[in-house]
Amino acid sequence: MTANSTYILGLTGGIACGKSTVAAWLRQRGAVHLDADQVARAVVEPGTAGLAAILAKFGEHLAQADGQLDRKALGVIVFADPVMRRRLEVIVHPLIREALQRAVELERHNGTPLVLLDAALLFDMGLQTLCHATLTIEAQPATQVARLALRDHLSPAAAQQRLDAQQTSAERRGRATWAIDNDGGLAELEQTLEQWWPQLLVAQNSLRSVS
Repeated sequence: MTANSTYILGLTGGIACGKSTVAAWLRQRGAVHLDADQVARAVVEPGTAGLAAILAKFGEHLAQADGQLDRKALGVIVFADPVMRRRLEVIVHPLIREALQRAVELERHNGTPLVLLDAALLFDMGLQTLCHATLTIEAQPATQVARLALRDHLSPAAAQQRLDAQQTSAERRGRATWAIDNDGGLAELEQTLEQWWPQLLVAQNSLRSVS
């Protein structure tokens, strides 16, 4: 296995559409999972330049007693104000992208067959340029709001606010290589993934044939 035959699949999707479930399904089939959410937390850990920049821009009150960023309080600020959200993105997106790019290069060096680059803001951050193909997981907005409100203990209005802050489903579908709908239950999603899986294997084999 050569480094050039490492296949990078970008995974994205609307909030509460089941992206984490799909990531787990792909991990079971051998994918190495690079999670942008985990990276986003790492780049604002105590002592990082990312945290210092956020506190300087949004206020020292966002530092908790243990030095960690109060992510919930920051979320209230940025989801309510697109200008503030953009200011946060200017700080953290380059840090996240740089860290993910390093992680991808490491997996290429190791000759990892399949790497899953999992990011809700895959297209917003330009991370699709690191990938051979992309998969988006989608659901109807009403389904998303209901799932999100239940999962995160939010009011329907607050859940809708978070949904409105993302790209639309149509925008992601228009840019992704593949799109999978997840309005049903787990069994239905797994059946759809089983039907899609051979397409990914064909794409991987095509890459190997030219590596």
